[in-house]
Amino acid sequence: MLKKTPLNRIHRDLAARMVDFGGWDMPVQYTGVIDEHLATREAAGLFDVSHMGEVEVRGAGALAYIQHLTINDAARLEIGQVQYSAICYPHGGIVDDVTLYRFAADRFLFCVNASNADKDYAWMEQVLEEGDFPDVELRNLSDDYAQLALQGPAAETILARLTTHNLKDIRYYHFAEGQVAGVPTIISRTGYTGEDGFELYFAAEAAESVWTALMAAGSEEGIKPCGLGARDTLRLEMKFALYGHELSSEISPLEAGLGWITKFDKGDFIGRDALLKQKEKGVPRRLAGLVMTDRGIPRDGYPVFAGEEQVGTVTSGTMSPCLKVGIALALVRPECSGVGKELSIGIRNRQVACRVAKTPFIKNWRD
Repeated sequence: MLKKTPLNRIHRDLAARMVDFGGWDMPVQYTGVIDEHLATREAAGLFDVSHMGEVEVRGAGALAYIQHLTINDAARLEIGQVQYSAICYPHGGIVDDVTLYRFAADRFLFCVNASNADKDYAWMEQVLEEGDFPDVELRNLSDDYAQLALQGPAAETILARLTTHNLKDIRYYHFAEGQVAGVPTIISRTGYTGEDGFELYFAAEAAESVWTALMAAGSEEGIKPCGLGARDTLRLEMKFALYGHELSSEISPLEAGLGWITKFDKGDFIGRDALLKQKEKGVPRRLAGLVMTDRGIPRDGYPVFAGEEQVGTVTSGTMSPCLKVGIALALVRPECSGVGKELSIGIRNRQVACRVAKTPFIKNWRD
């Protein structure tokens, strides 16, 4: 049986198109992917992301444990700050990419991908049991939290109507604990769209009331409920990785363009030796952004060619609603990953021209 978020009834009342997403009954669209995508870029979109998982780490040894578990340097986190990171296997493949919240010297919260939540928690428990971290407590709080993502240029204006907290004090990748619509909430200035916005964590039983309050508060700005379809096209325009596509147990952070969060100088961590060897030897493939120069829409799994030779594979692809051209992310040979490189993608048994582009794809799309 599919899992349901606390907002399932509302999604169905709104006649959302529902799909099975990683074992969850989730809305893929309401009024249409392009409509919801552009609403988020131009005004505000509201996303139910309550399927995401949350794992709390507490105790005197929490930081040491997290340093061993993740590839980024959690010691750099200030209280009230969020960090993008990843968890790896010993061979360097990725267990999951995560966001890490620091509440105190000895209290942290991971937000993990929905389809990976059970796997991630089992891996975290295994690492804890096999290591020397006696003063650490793990708690899977995924069922306790609902999570909404309010994204878009009008997000701050809308949220300000429902909280007394000064939102301008919350910098990018920072958070505060306050109230939204009278509900105790973790207010995080983060997101997966490339727009300004907030991810809001609160008790699951308050989900419908907070959703309804946000939709009402944003009516003047044209807020729209948004599904997984727009969430995917928005993140793809920004070259944000998605687990199962750009990230997996067979893809390393260095291949996926996450060398910037792989901190070899922080000390030992799971996967460090394998990743260091890969760094010294050179990665066999790199993640590149591709823009179609002939007509065609690239999709996950399509082959990428240099001349007649296959040099890579598309990991994600779509028609960009903002650029109105096909865009893709692909793992390609390093020598084919330079900006401006002319390549092609196999679409319906023919090679369609593309080139390697600067990313994010939409950096100056409003100009």
